[in-house]
Amino acid sequence: MEIISKPMGGNIDEMAEKVFMESIRILGGLKKLVEYRNLTWLPSLAEAAYVVVLKNEAAKTYSEIARMLGITEQTAKNIATADEEKVKNYIMEGGEKANEHIAGGIAKLAYRTLKQRGELDKIELKKEEVEALGIDWAVHVLAAIKGMDFPAEKEALMERLKGMSIMGKDAREILQAIEYPVKNPAELLHKIKERLHD
Repeated sequence: MEIISKPMGGNIDEMAEKVFMESIRILGGLKKLVEYRNLTWLPSLAEAAYVVVLKNEAAKTYSEIARMLGITEQTAKNIATADEEKVKNYIMEGGEKANEHIAGGIAKLAYRTLKQRGELDKIELKKEEVEALGIDWAVHVLAAIKGMDFPAEKEALMERLKGMSIMGKDAREILQAIEYPVKNPAELLHKIKERLHD
């Protein structure tokens, strides 16, 4: 089911962050993700949140979204066309595994929920929960690299993340320690996460 909405012209980063946080809430909260060792879902959820918001709020094409986020056009399409009801049935009710983009379905469900409640323009979601577990950095990194071309080299990433601190560490130190080129935003988040736990 395609979500249809006129471009709102709002702050895309803020909207994507709200969809991301609502997605986490739908999954049972951060504590549940930690309990089930599903923190690896976070980069995919962040990416899916951006795709859903860019498609529905900024009326971007799959090609434009792919370029902006450093993903393939097919990935953007898979996320945007995922059947959120099938994914909901799989995640929430233990149904048969959906042949859908799981993060895309969750992000679409979160987006639809926020739209229906009229909360997409209100900041009611609890950022403290994300900050308490130290994963808010993923949203900030994605916002900083928005529109960047991938694969990306060290110099370009250093420029985008200049002055940023990730869990108390200088982003430049972390970027010095990872391998290049970085293929896409999800890989960047994964590599940063690995360095944070070294």
